[in-house]
Amino acid sequence: MEKLTVGFIGFGNMAQAMAQGMISKGAIEPGRIYACARNWDRLCDNAKHYGIHGCRNAKEVTEKSDIVIVAVKPYLVEEVLIPILDTLKGKAVISVAVNFPFERYEEFLLPDTHHLSTLPNTPVAVGEGIILFEEKHSLTEEELRNVKELFSAMGMVETVDGKHLKAAGTISGCGPAFTAMFIEALSDGAVLHGLPRELSYKLASQMVAGTGKLQLATGHHPGIMKDGVCSPGGTTIAGVAAMEREGFRSAVIDAVDAVMKR
Repeated sequence: MEKLTVGFIGFGNMAQAMAQGMISKGAIEPGRIYACARNWDRLCDNAKHYGIHGCRNAKEVTEKSDIVIVAVKPYLVEEVLIPILDTLKGKAVISVAVNFPFERYEEFLLPDTHHLSTLPNTPVAVGEGIILFEEKHSLTEEELRNVKELFSAMGMVETVDGKHLKAAGTISGCGPAFTAMFIEALSDGAVLHGLPRELSYKLASQMVAGTGKLQLATGHHPGIMKDGVCSPGGTTIAGVAAMEREGFRSAVIDAVDAVMKR
């Protein structure tokens, strides 16, 4: 790991979040990261910000990198990779493109190209993310070990079979947006009753982070955790009842279902 180089083909929001997480957690030095993007001027600004190397094109990134992270929109994957298929041989090709599993890559990558499809989420930027690994891949044991070590610095790494990858990705990938909406709504309720906005966001965000860590640490069913806060005839159960009347659970389930049906 001390000598490996990492390259990003595409350097948008997700790639930058990953680079930030890797660097801030000391998983890799900025000088061993390379990236390319369509907008050269913006890439140069971002590269300077993170202390990484900007490259003119995907071929240059691939030639300089041991681990190549494909971080472009799904509809651009083939367009970007097909011209450089030869240079991908001998590299560990890691995809973060949504809905682009192992079998889709097998349709156009050259035989024996080593690749793995993953789904990271934006909290990787602060080392608290989730990175889903598709169970089926063609990396060598050493490549997989190195990629896991690198990605583990950014958060929790979970391996999921292809059948359940989309559902798992909906929770981890779309969940931050749903959770941010909850934080905002919870804060709005507090602001309605006079709490300053900045403090409201701070308390709501820490509450979400703490509750999640508590569930991971204890393994308790969320219902048990809820019951532990709801005293008979108390204030919390009054709020829970109000949320139930407004269809809180149904709204969340419907949101996941809507994503799955896309």
